[in-house]
Amino acid sequence: MQIHRRKFLVGTGIAAGSFVLPRFAIAQADNRPSITIAVQQISNSASLEPLREQSNVGARSLSFIYEGLIGRNLLSELEAVPALAESWKRIDGRTVELTLRKGVKFHNGDEMTAEDVVFTFGKERMFGNDYDITSNKTLFANVMVRDNVRGKELPPEVPAVAKRSWPALEKIEIIDKYTVRFVNRTPDVTMEGRIARYGSEIISRRGFEEAKSWIDWSVKPVSTGPYRVREYKPDQELVLEAHDEYWGGRPPLKTVRIMVVPEVASRINGLLSGQFDFACDMPPDQIAGIEKNAKFEVKGGLIDNHRLTVFDKHHPQLRDARVRQAFTHAIDRQAIVDSLWAGRTRIPAGLQWEFYGPMFVEGWKVPEYNPQKARELLKAAGYKGDPIPYRLINNYYTNQNATAQILVEMWRQAGLNVQIEMKENWQQIFENNGTRAVRDWSNSAPFTDPISSIVNQHGPQGQQQQVKEWSNDEMNTLSDQMAVETDMAKRKGMFKRMLEICEREDPAYTVLHQNATFTAKRKDIQWKASPSFAMEFRSKNFKIG
Repeated sequence: MQIHRRKFLVGTGIAAGSFVLPRFAIAQADNRPSITIAVQQISNSASLEPLREQSNVGARSLSFIYEGLIGRNLLSELEAVPALAESWKRIDGRTVELTLRKGVKFHNGDEMTAEDVVFTFGKERMFGNDYDITSNKTLFANVMVRDNVRGKELPPEVPAVAKRSWPALEKIEIIDKYTVRFVNRTPDVTMEGRIARYGSEIISRRGFEEAKSWIDWSVKPVSTGPYRVREYKPDQELVLEAHDEYWGGRPPLKTVRIMVVPEVASRINGLLSGQFDFACDMPPDQIAGIEKNAKFEVKGGLIDNHRLTVFDKHHPQLRDARVRQAFTHAIDRQAIVDSLWAGRTRIPAGLQWEFYGPMFVEGWKVPEYNPQKARELLKAAGYKGDPIPYRLINNYYTNQNATAQILVEMWRQAGLNVQIEMKENWQQIFENNGTRAVRDWSNSAPFTDPISSIVNQHGPQGQQQQVKEWSNDEMNTLSDQMAVETDMAKRKGMFKRMLEICEREDPAYTVLHQNATFTAKRKDIQWKASPSFAMEFRSKNFKIG
């Protein structure tokens, strides 16, 4: 039984400030286990900065290191829970006040205060010195070039992501050392969700300022999570060690080693041979084989993420919306779910999730599978069978290559000449050289409102518009209107119209299926998977035996 240090000291009558265990004694007594996790990638950007690493793989890796003021319950339904803030309340339509948790320690030993919160969301770290809080212009940015950062200059995608997450943040007021107020320029019913979202994690001001360069900061950031960075080798491994002053209790693991193992077969073989304790991103067709061995099991299921096919409407063959509409009607989504996912996922109601609650559009569906309608649309558009490139990364997503091959055949049967182009990284996927047309993607909902998904990724500050793939004037107007609208019925009507534009009339993307993640592990380890990409290894979610 683990006894919390503060409770022990109080129970024995010893003052917490006067009793310090020798560090060597703690080290000698540390018999916590260490684990190794095999993943297909740690970070696409070679950094551990969430404002640059907005990715599925990043969300998993960075969940060990960072925390926000408001958290999400990773062991339940992702509902909002107190994290670095003990509580929060609405002051008015533009203002949220938060009471910070006292005694929270950063990885460098400093206590977190309101000063760190203000710095986290400031120009130096998030928006850049040229940021104009009154501007609504789209911040255009390319996908990251890993070595394009000099000194403390922010990579261009960092303020682009910040603007996407916080399009109208005016300021953060310090009420006292442990109280802050987020003030928006406009009314916003989603402010609490924005505070909780990926990219709003709190960092150490001193840790950032003392880093010699932005790159140095990004590979060894200083935050408050239960594990801190010991060593990071991009594309190879990330070694984390327990942050024993963690406010949520002593972490259950001494060290965590996350290793890049791109091939599924190698991850499985390493697990079965004892090289790894966990192997991530297991395809469903491998689950039965793994579980034939009584020492191993597979955990996981549906998560808050949908797999998409995305269009660049500026490609010559895709300028006519009817061609993109044909793409959407040529896909037998259920066949993909049945054949590649063994029925372990589902076809959702477009780009939305039931946890939107009153904002969920009932009765909405993905475009029907109708190859004849697709052929008619192509004929009406005058499509002559010219090749359409489909850019692909080798199995970045589970079942990605197999899904692409099935899609290409479905599109061929409808009359679309789609040709796969394998790429090495996301920079090549997004390269705007006139041949960009179709690509894979996924879209998550970081909080319970459509702002977090359809607007965040496809609206005027969304990545699809920031990289100049797609734009629609009505969609952009609706995005701006919904951001300030407080009447939920009106907001829901705006969201429904967005779905009509983005999925029917002027397709920006088409949803394939809801995503699911499956993690294989040693059976003697008691651990629960999250309904998200994040992995949880705190005191309540790890035990051997």
